Amino acid sequence: MFDNKKFRYAMYYVFGAGIILMILNFVLVDFKTQSIKYNEFTKMLTEKKIDEVQISADKIIIIPKPEEGQKKKILYTVNIGDDQLVEKLTAAGVTFGGVANDTNPLKAFFFNWVLPIIMFTFLGRLIFGKLDKKLGNGVMSFGKNTAKLYAENETGKTFSDVAGQEEAKESLVEIVDFLHNPQKYVEIGAKLPKGALLVGPPGTGKTLLAKAVAGEAKVPFFSMSGSEFVEMFVGMGAARVRDLFKQAAEKAPCIIFIDEIDAIGKSREGNISGNDEREQTLNQLLAEMDGFDSSKPVVILAATNRPEVLDKALLRPGRFDRRVIVDRPDLKGREAILKVHLKSVKYSENLDVLAIAKATPGAVGADLANMVNEAALRAVKHSRKEIMQEDLEEAIEVILAGKEKKDRIMSDKEKKTVAFHEVGHALVAALLKGTDPVHKITIVPRTMGALGYTMQLPEEDKYLLTKEELFNEISILLGGRAAEEVEFKAISTGASNDIEKATQTARSMVTMYGMSDRFDMMGLESPSNRYLDGRPVQNCSAETSSIIDEETLKIIKEAHNKAVDILENNRELMTKIAERLLDKETIMGDEFMEFVRGSESHED
Repeated sequence: MFDNKKFRYAMYYVFGAGIILMILNFVLVDFKTQSIKYNEFTKMLTEKKIDEVQISADKIIIIPKPEEGQKKKILYTVNIGDDQLVEKLTAAGVTFGGVANDTNPLKAFFFNWVLPIIMFTFLGRLIFGKLDKKLGNGVMSFGKNTAKLYAENETGKTFSDVAGQEEAKESLVEIVDFLHNPQKYVEIGAKLPKGALLVGPPGTGKTLLAKAVAGEAKVPFFSMSGSEFVEMFVGMGAARVRDLFKQAAEKAPCIIFIDEIDAIGKSREGNISGNDEREQTLNQLLAEMDGFDSSKPVVILAATNRPEVLDKALLRPGRFDRRVIVDRPDLKGREAILKVHLKSVKYSENLDVLAIAKATPGAVGADLANMVNEAALRAVKHSRKEIMQEDLEEAIEVILAGKEKKDRIMSDKEKKTVAFHEVGHALVAALLKGTDPVHKITIVPRTMGALGYTMQLPEEDKYLLTKEELFNEISILLGGRAAEEVEFKAISTGASNDIEKATQTARSMVTMYGMSDRFDMMGLESPSNRYLDGRPVQNCSAETSSIIDEETLKIIKEAHNKAVDILENNRELMTKIAERLLDKETIMGDEFMEFVRGSESHED
């Protein structure tokens, strides 16, 4: 069977070789020939240095007599129509003759027209071919989709690879079952959900879940990012959407996965330009999802961490029928995720996975995978063949606070200030009721800027916080500055991060949680991008905003005074722990609590 593609490439190579040979020929000719003036030519005739001459209508080609040790060189000069040239050549004893003009029209047409066209065609193909590879699908094929197609079982992922997202998996199991056994659903009249939107913070495993669905269903899997639809030319993104759905229909049953769909699915509300590329692409996507043949089992999965910016038409039933929340895992989920990632590494039998899960509240799957990898790297660094408990604990601290900065040498005064600051945090936390226990206090600087830190680990995950717990949290944050005031009667810049967090918590109590007597349960701010930074948007006037500042300041002052009172009443204990910390640089929670309990029993 004739392979047109192979023939085309063979022709490219032939043309390329011909062009290279022509270029080499021109270059070599240029190196071998040299132009001279006519008077130099006559001088050489007089001196009898010429061996042969070829005369044409426009120039005279001169072959000089070879000199010893030199290569033969061809010279040429312009034919000025000298009537005595033949006599001079005869007198000098030079062999001469004429060069006939090429009168073949076909040959002239080939070299003047056909060959240049072939050369430019080949060069154009060569240049555009390289651009095709760089741009993915080709300069001349903008309308083709760039989705990566995985065949059956190629994703290499199943639901066993996804942990900590049991509710999300349960929502997707039905889709997998429908693709496997459509008949039992059709008999009762049920229809396959056209689409499922995976929503959650970054790193929670949305893409992994989509691949696991394809792996479980054992069907072809089209995967691409929303940004890949957006092109420089208007209409190209819409053409890619059409091509993607056309290919999906041919491969049905299959799954289409669009990651970061907010790149093309943003709301059209407030869009001034009504004909931009993104809007056309979105309109085409809406039309394809709505007009898609429901008899063909094609499921569209999409992922985003900004569902609030998506167009309402995209979210209505009939397009994305299900919204699957892929949230941060709880304690049990984190433990399961750690076990999944630990399967790929060697670790000690005495490893306490539950303790690590407790030490990582708020961590997502990507964070935990990174921690396991950091622990493995640390184990190799210390010449161990398996991961130990201390490797994972150190990995948590490296990700949270950075590596130990051993080259930062603080003065004794600064070291003492940092020690009292950190003990202030820990002591306020230990002496207030209902707070998380202190796990570690250290004054070893870290690469992320911390000169020391106090680590508290919750005994269980909390989903609700009372007003008293939030107030105590602010007091703990301000305990470091309070310790500096009590011990040194001076303050430093070390509390900047504590102040930022305390102010944000106090402001949220006033504006979002209804914990201010003055505003009662009035909502003054609402969170935006809840799965990203969650920065609040204010819903009040400028006058009310100034009152919010007053209420926030009131809470901070009360919490600050409470921290100062606690430390003044336990100044001797604070000094004792700080001296111990200065000596050891790091105190674990058990040793710290021995100091606290010893002081309580002494008071009794």
